[in-house]
Amino acid sequence: MSSPSGSPTLDDAQTPSRRELNKAATRKAIATAALAQLREKGPGNFTVEDIAAEAGISRRTFFNYFATLEAALASVTDGFLEHALAEFRKRPANEPVLESARAALMALADPMTAAPMAELFSLTHSDRTLARSELEAWEHCTAQIIAAARERFGDGIGELYLRALAGSVISCGKAAMSVWFENRGSDLSPESLAELRQHLIDAMGLLGSGFAAH
Repeated sequence: MSSPSGSPTLDDAQTPSRRELNKAATRKAIATAALAQLREKGPGNFTVEDIAAEAGISRRTFFNYFATLEAALASVTDGFLEHALAEFRKRPANEPVLESARAALMALADPMTAAPMAELFSLTHSDRTLARSELEAWEHCTAQIIAAARERFGDGIGELYLRALAGSVISCGKAAMSVWFENRGSDLSPESLAELRQHLIDAMGLLGSGFAAH
């Protein structure tokens, strides 16, 4: 929708264009194909070409989106992270940031939103050949958390605060994922994923309380 003068309105600026939507769909298709190849063939047994064929794209298109096979696998975490950050951005600006993070996780009522992230963790966690994929996934999450916190506080917030906050949240996320994996292994049932979600919520609660004894 445009203003009477013909210039774009705020709604126009906030609505993704068809090109942006197509790019997002292609990126998601590549990530889904990478996870499918990992699930079917196991670590080290598939290539960029295999992922491209699974996604129905060319090798060149793959590299337009991802620099490496590991980066494509790491992007599997994007869906869960995008949902969580969208809920975080809905929280009141004056709410303590860790309370907002916990509330955002609680708002993700469907535990299946965590399924791709959980499956990637279960498939890579015990295989050190894919350690780079796991590392890239966590680094990407860290960058996204820093960006969301910067949106909340503005440019005046210190870099140390942002990095310490993101690092703490990521460490709690890793702890929650590790405890879940030790208890559940490769179980991706709704009950198992609900347990993972609760671990993530509880970890944010511990961080928010300063790890007060329970």
